[in-house]
Amino acid sequence: MKIDPYKHKERYLRWRKAIGDVIPDISRKNSEIILQYLNDMEIGVNISSLSVKGARGYNRLNTLKDKLIFFSKKFKTGFNLGCVAEIKEEQLFQFFSDMEKGIIKRQDGNNFIGVNNYVKIFKAFWHWYQKIARKQNIEIKDITLDLNTRANKPKWVYLTEEQVKHLYRRAGHRYKVLIMFLFDTGIRAPTELINIRVRDLFNNYSELQISDEISKTFGRRIKLMICSELIKDYIEEHDLKPEDQLFPINPTVVNRYLKKLAVKVLGKGMSEAGELYSRLSMYDFRHCACCYWLPRYKSESALKYRFGWKKSDKIHYYSELLGMKDTIQEEDLLIDVTKTEIEKRLGKAEQETEFLREDNQQMKMQMKRIMEFVIKLESQMGVIA
Repeated sequence: MKIDPYKHKERYLRWRKAIGDVIPDISRKNSEIILQYLNDMEIGVNISSLSVKGARGYNRLNTLKDKLIFFSKKFKTGFNLGCVAEIKEEQLFQFFSDMEKGIIKRQDGNNFIGVNNYVKIFKAFWHWYQKIARKQNIEIKDITLDLNTRANKPKWVYLTEEQVKHLYRRAGHRYKVLIMFLFDTGIRAPTELINIRVRDLFNNYSELQISDEISKTFGRRIKLMICSELIKDYIEEHDLKPEDQLFPINPTVVNRYLKKLAVKVLGKGMSEAGELYSRLSMYDFRHCACCYWLPRYKSESALKYRFGWKKSDKIHYYSELLGMKDTIQEEDLLIDVTKTEIEKRLGKAEQETEFLREDNQQMKMQMKRIMEFVIKLESQMGVIA
């Protein structure tokens, strides 16, 4: 069974049981429409034609629930609206503009990060609202059509190969293995990582199978090029069995350790990807792994397979081409004209070789005739004698 490190299912079901039929602290209208929306999303009905079909997972349901309750409260205080569906187009654009500018802040007083995610969720909700209204022969205008969903890429911690080695040397033994495993595989952590078991390793621990069940996109079997021996020793040292988790970790504890280790080894400065070393997390190693493997893979499709990506734009998103260098060699400078000249010379050489081969064949034939003549002549001389 797939392990959910964030316990999305338990959290959602516990919330549904606790609230009963009414969501507290918001209006009854908001409660009714939000619960109706969540009920539909649970079974995958009334999905917008613009969205992926099917029931939503518990991770998504928790996100939808939290954001829609957030909208309900903010629309009430900002526009005195008793229902999220009563929002006007101008009000909606003003609301998201204020979020972007930091006029509307988070509960901790900081500015919102990734406002585009809030926009996407409201767009999905509105398209659902349009669809259920249409079934009642009511046409609702799409007030979300011109909303901006473009994302500002979040900052992350970029580490060079040498910096990863520095962290490795200073880390505790169990963390040494984890760090190199994350850097080698580029695995999604913690969601895929925490579900890897010893049985998923093959060919003397040189290959890793990430199954469809635990992957966000698709299953894949990849080669361990850096950490194979470390993993082998680690499994033997801890006497791990095939069904054991390879890394039975607490993600919060691990990320806290990595942050402290990064400060100790790399200081409090900022990485080339714009994030402080003190913010290092397991997921940053996926970015760093992409930067490491990008110049080493000969094909883009092979790199996408290793990381479980369906689209090529993920390569730039994760690497930002950091650590790249110009690798052109003199032999790469053979332009078409030069190649054509070489091809001509090769053709001429092949033609000359064919002529020599024919000459050689003719000489062999002539030598054969001469030998036959000599033998015949010797035979006639013997008869005369």
